[in-house]
Amino acid sequence: MSPFALVAVLMSLVALAGWINNKTLRLPHGVAMLLAGIVGALAVFALQSLFPDRLLLKQINAVVSGIDFTSTVTGYMLAFLLFAGAMQVDLREMQRRWLSITALATFGVAGSIIVVGFGLWFIAALIGIPLPLIWALIFGALISPTDPVAVLTAVRHVKISRTITSILQGEALLNDGVGIVAFTALVAIAAGGEANALKTVGEVAIEGVGGLALGMIASAGVIRLMRTPDDFAVETSMSIALAMSVYAGAQALHLSGPIAVVGAGMLFGGQRAKNAMSGETEAYLKGFWTLVDEILNALLFLLLGVEMLVVPFYAHESGLLFAAIPLVLIARFIVITPWGAYYRLRHGERGGTVILGWGGLHGAISLALALSLPEGPESRLLLAVTYAVVAFSIAVQGLTFGPVVKRLAA
Repeated sequence: MSPFALVAVLMSLVALAGWINNKTLRLPHGVAMLLAGIVGALAVFALQSLFPDRLLLKQINAVVSGIDFTSTVTGYMLAFLLFAGAMQVDLREMQRRWLSITALATFGVAGSIIVVGFGLWFIAALIGIPLPLIWALIFGALISPTDPVAVLTAVRHVKISRTITSILQGEALLNDGVGIVAFTALVAIAAGGEANALKTVGEVAIEGVGGLALGMIASAGVIRLMRTPDDFAVETSMSIALAMSVYAGAQALHLSGPIAVVGAGMLFGGQRAKNAMSGETEAYLKGFWTLVDEILNALLFLLLGVEMLVVPFYAHESGLLFAAIPLVLIARFIVITPWGAYYRLRHGERGGTVILGWGGLHGAISLALALSLPEGPESRLLLAVTYAVVAFSIAVQGLTFGPVVKRLAA
């Protein structure tokens, strides 16, 4: 199947699943797409067991196996999704909460890596599954950062205070750079390299700060240029070029591409950019990026569900999969509780700890990192554990996040 035909099939499934959901269950769009993908994967599994010799089922498996999920997410979709999401962020509110956001995106991620890593290693040994500590810590690194796409989607549809919203959004947008650097360093150690904590911290700082500076400088330059033309097509194309070039440029300079495009998007969604365009251009540009965000989100969550076909699940490992879900949640609440308590005492925020904890969703970036691991028994196990945690996070936490927030506000 050609790439064009594959995209055509996936977009058709997105449209069909969206129409069915709109007419029946009316679930959050991302949750509906994930469930549609999982149901489709389970249907293929069931038909395979009944008709093992059917050529069509083998072809479906081959097509799904041929999808390079990691490259699709990190190489093509992430720049657009992060730019569109960052445009929705209240930059001034994030600047007020910079200490909380920075602490959670760095020390919070580090603390979670330790809790999840040692916890998974202990549980695996307890139930008789061989898992070296370094690989358990690798799982902690890939699952600890909250997913910006999943978090921004969840926050968009509920009413939360501006303070808690900015913390959830800012943390999710910035902590991936920290998690990816830690993940890369731990994988190198697992492959026989040496640990250098100081070097890793330095890399995190350089990649993060450098990427943010690059994104904001480029965005400021584009905003300045936009004061001259008054053509919505030209200015929308400039925003597309900004998102793509900043992401690609940061990667070429060995800086954080995700953080660079987040910095560009946050500034581009602010008041300076609005002042540089006419009302008509602003409406067209906002509509364009909203549509990009919705369509790519739907496609991404559908792909997450479909990827179940290539994840290796074994019955004897099910205990570890089920144990990993509460373990990741416990680690999340451990690192978030001090901040929830602070905002409760200082600003009277009701339910801040629960909202920050339950709203820390995990998603496509974690799965993409798991799929990028070198082949081996440990990577196969971590892929299954990662999928279980991500599926629970999006389907259960994502579906119940709104009702939990409403219950706390009552």
